[in-house]
Amino acid sequence: MINNTANGRRALVVGLGISGLSAAIRLRGIGWEPVLAERAPGRRTEGYFIGLFGAGTAAAARLGFLGDLTDRACHTGSTHEVDRAGRGRRCVGFHELPGTPRLLLRGDVEAAAFRALPPEVEIRYATEPVAIEQDADGVAVTLRDTATGRSRTERFDLVVGADGVRSAVRELVFGPARVRRLNYMVGAVKLAEPVPGLRPGDGAVLAEVGRSMWLFPFTGTTPAALFSYRTTDVAAEFGAPPIDRLRAAFGPEPPGALLEAVLTEFERAERPLFDSAEQIRLKSWHRGRVVLLGDSAWCMTLYSGMGASAGMAGAHLLGTLLAAHPGRLDLALGEWERRLRPFVTYHQREALRQRQFFTPASRFQRAVRSTVLCGLKSPRAGGFHRWVLDTTAAKSQRMKSLDISAPIGREAEPALTAK
Repeated sequence: MINNTANGRRALVVGLGISGLSAAIRLRGIGWEPVLAERAPGRRTEGYFIGLFGAGTAAAARLGFLGDLTDRACHTGSTHEVDRAGRGRRCVGFHELPGTPRLLLRGDVEAAAFRALPPEVEIRYATEPVAIEQDADGVAVTLRDTATGRSRTERFDLVVGADGVRSAVRELVFGPARVRRLNYMVGAVKLAEPVPGLRPGDGAVLAEVGRSMWLFPFTGTTPAALFSYRTTDVAAEFGAPPIDRLRAAFGPEPPGALLEAVLTEFERAERPLFDSAEQIRLKSWHRGRVVLLGDSAWCMTLYSGMGASAGMAGAHLLGTLLAAHPGRLDLALGEWERRLRPFVTYHQREALRQRQFFTPASRFQRAVRSTVLCGLKSPRAGGFHRWVLDTTAAKSQRMKSLDISAPIGREAEPALTAK
């Protein structure tokens, strides 16, 4: 059945994550009628930690929900680099890195964006696109209700695919993407209770060659854990329960009390994250009246620390350029990609370098990261190590604070990162 009753400019936004919600907010703000389609039967509130840098804070402010994002970084405790026996020395925590990122849970950002969504925006849960056909006047999208199996076809002026790294929109319109697998697996879980042996507010890093476990303390809630490990066969990692793969990756040595406590929490969790780290590489993020946004288009991976920031900034910039070029969708989408691609390409490349910070690939890398990050807490050498870190991270810090969502006519500039 063809439903063509909508008046004005109508957009289908596929995906109810950070990028999709941001796109719907921005499209509505410029006078479009967005419809949100989400494959899941309801909102998903879980999520691992994210860092929000200047590019993200600027976009969130323009989208109207920055004030609803409370920094969860805990400044009362300390972070230690530890071994399996629990011995360790102080090192810098994630929130102390250059750029002073806000430390949040993914669910914090999604909830804030959801509250900022205008109430008239229609949301259809348990809905996925199964066919997309374009012509000169619009896009015909066949949407299937996953609960009933029923389908209906509607017309839209624009389709925004914000449905993640395994995007249905991308598969239907662009075909198979070139996926760059980083040969790393990641696991994340929000702990149900504090970790025994750690004081409230304390964090920990267990960094070994080819594998690591990070424990992030939060203000007002329990910690979150991140696992990262190298593999030579990504496909094989999905052939067993995630907890079995994690235990194998961190074996055969005895885990020790801290690692065992976190692994047990992961095993008990209802919906922990377990996935491969991979990037999407496409020659173009738009085709006709269909555009990809966020992980659907690029997937920088969590090693970049910029996934949420780029999704929000890209969504806001998309709306800005659509408003700047009314009636010229081709011009708007071309200019959007021209402005955004250098920013995304830089952070995709930076993620390849920063994965060594999260999970050292050799003894040398492990020694260097330990020397610098723990040296920052040394009363004698801290100033020197801070200078080394700030100097080597200067460009990365600048790019993370680049205000890519700045209004047209202004050059992109570092955004404010003040709490």
